[in-house]
Amino acid sequence: MSTTDPLAPRAPWLTHAILIAGVILFAFPIWIVLVGSTHDAATIGRGEVPLLPGGHGLENYLTALGRGSSSLAGLGVGPMLFNSLVMALSVAVGKIVISFASAYAVVFFRFPGRMLAFWAIFITLMLPVEVRIFPTFKVVSDLGLVNTYAGLIIPLIASATATLLFRQFFMTIPDEFVEAAKMDGAGPLRFLWDVVVPLSRTNMAALFVILFVYGWNQYLWPLLVTTSADVETVVIGMVKMIGSEANTEWNIVMATCVLSLLPPVAVVLLMQRWFVRGLTETEK
Repeated sequence: MSTTDPLAPRAPWLTHAILIAGVILFAFPIWIVLVGSTHDAATIGRGEVPLLPGGHGLENYLTALGRGSSSLAGLGVGPMLFNSLVMALSVAVGKIVISFASAYAVVFFRFPGRMLAFWAIFITLMLPVEVRIFPTFKVVSDLGLVNTYAGLIIPLIASATATLLFRQFFMTIPDEFVEAAKMDGAGPLRFLWDVVVPLSRTNMAALFVILFVYGWNQYLWPLLVTTSADVETVVIGMVKMIGSEANTEWNIVMATCVLSLLPPVAVVLLMQRWFVRGLTETEK
């Protein structure tokens, strides 16, 4: 009697069918937004969102970049995209630099209270954002950093998660590397630049992608700390575009949504190889 699983020949087709269904489930709303951004406001206002692109795409995107929605009082989304880009890049780079330095100190230096410092950082993971956000806003307000890039960025650049991940990676670096560096007369900074940083490039790249998307999608903190259009991010701008059903220019809103997708998608595509290597490589 054959012991072959009768479902085995169909398994690849079943797997592909499930994957295709998953792709459609996630991609269909994005397709609707993309198509809606190419139609006029009247078509969408009637609740008719066709499945094929229309002929108003260029007009809608130029309007979004130029004057924006009527809810934005003539302010285009171009400056908002720039603000989001500055915020996302600064948050990602700042988190990596500070977390990298913190983890390096905890792993490779011996000083009193070393583990106490690490656990003090780690325990912040257990605090919900809502618990920390109002005290943080009070500090930012007292320092006069409301409606500034500094107030938008600095409170977000500390990351206990990134510190933990770097610490776990640094602990996998063989002790022989440390001993060889000492025998060569390398100090802490030279060991950092010549050994630790090159070994950590893929990890930093993977974290950069994650942290860039995290910074780009921030909503609650920018909503609190920005009241001026000069430093508003595109996420806040999209929320402001959505007013009453009758006054919302959905074609411009959808065009703005598509524009806001481009930078994070570009980062993920450009750094995809590094991102995968950073998540999968275990041996250094």
